[in-house]
Amino acid sequence: MSIENAAIHIVKPSTSTHGRSEKDRSLGKSRFHFEPKTVMQHLRKHIIGQEKALDEISKMLHVVKADFSPPDKPLSVTLMLGPTGVGKTETVRLIAEAIYGQADAFCRIDMNTLAQEHYTAAITGAPPGYVGSKEGHSLFDETAIAGSHTRPGIVLFDELEKASTEVIRGLMNILETGKLTLTAGTKTIDFRNCMIFMTSNIGAQAAQQYLEKIQFLPKKIQDICLKRIPTQTIIEKVMYRKFDPEFLNRIDRTLHYQAVQSDALPRLVEIELEKLNQRLLHQKRTVHLTNAAKAYFYQDHDIRFGARHLARKIRTELEPVLAIYFLNHPENNDIRIDYHNAEFHVL
Repeated sequence: MSIENAAIHIVKPSTSTHGRSEKDRSLGKSRFHFEPKTVMQHLRKHIIGQEKALDEISKMLHVVKADFSPPDKPLSVTLMLGPTGVGKTETVRLIAEAIYGQADAFCRIDMNTLAQEHYTAAITGAPPGYVGSKEGHSLFDETAIAGSHTRPGIVLFDELEKASTEVIRGLMNILETGKLTLTAGTKTIDFRNCMIFMTSNIGAQAAQQYLEKIQFLPKKIQDICLKRIPTQTIIEKVMYRKFDPEFLNRIDRTLHYQAVQSDALPRLVEIELEKLNQRLLHQKRTVHLTNAAKAYFYQDHDIRFGARHLARKIRTELEPVLAIYFLNHPENNDIRIDYHNAEFHVL
């Protein structure tokens, strides 16, 4: 049996292992050099409309920074629930960017590629007698997981609900002890200096169907329904049916990300424009949108597809216009775009 590594995306963090000085120890200083306040400022600038989830992440980062986590467990285990395109995976990217200076400086495992039971070997290693058992191969990279003495490792299990039950059970020992001994017994991988994140869309469809059913009721009745049966309750019922209690009991925090609301859309368009201008920085170009052009991107927005839908509209509708203009007018660096008569126009 061979193990494919298509599910993992790794950028290795620095492996500096400088110990704390005696002075730092005596003053009770943390060995971690990141500042939770700085990380949270970065998150709140880019993740819109998720205040409750971000408040919990702030608490988690402060506990990690304080450096008194149990020595036999990961630094933190966080499950992020919510519909697609609301910022779950982006949260992990932003944390990595704030701590390491690179948005992809974490070990990401796409659980949707581990849908079959036999893919458990991709997590726990091949059993004795199978191909790869002696080499001790698994999807994990020890350097990316270990981080360094001054910075925690970061691991993301993305789209958790799409993995097979056996694969998810294979994670339980990691969450419980902070270690994973491969099946062949040839290697033990240490997660105790690591922040573990998991994302899932579990229950999001059921919650959306519930909201669609009550949307035609009077506002007061809607509020009563949501008070008696919040969408969080519906999501949790689906989650409890999908995941074993033993697995859920090993998670420190379960965060609920909300669907993108209409009042957040203008700010999300601004964020996507900032990303575009960041990519154009090496060409010394800047793009500005009029209010009409910005409004085009968030009018009639379908909240089921979250912020990704905005990014996709910019990529498929605005960027081709910019590309043609840049190729025809390479001397122009400051571009202003308007939208009228169902078309984009360069002013």
